[in-house]
Amino acid sequence: QVRLVESGGGLVQAGGSLRLSCAASGKIFATDVMGWYRQAPGKQRELVATITRGDTNYADAVKGRFTISRDNAKNTVYLQMNSLKPEDTAVYYCNVNRPYGEPSDFWGQGTQVTVSS
Repeated sequence: QVRLVESGGGLVQAGGSLRLSCAASGKIFATDVMGWYRQAPGKQRELVATITRGDTNYADAVKGRFTISRDNAKNTVYLQMNSLKPEDTAVYYCNVNRPYGEPSDFWGQGTQVTVSS
């Protein structure tokens, strides 16, 4: 079982930056897909970005502004968020999708990001 803990959220002004971190309690494997999702009040949880061992994917809304990265030695995934907009306000959740074994999905508790105009 994987336990995920997010940190780094907070309150920033539009145009500012934040870096989110997600630390895993156990070993993260190269085959694991790590990602960030977000959920605003009254909205569905949506994909922000994912990273595999050799590729990254981003939602159109954050492309060019956010960067996802991972450090397998530290069992940690990061989300660097630049040029933040009020529309980015949400609770951000870390996710690990493990191709092998059950369960295959793990979630953190979330960290609040609030962007003021």
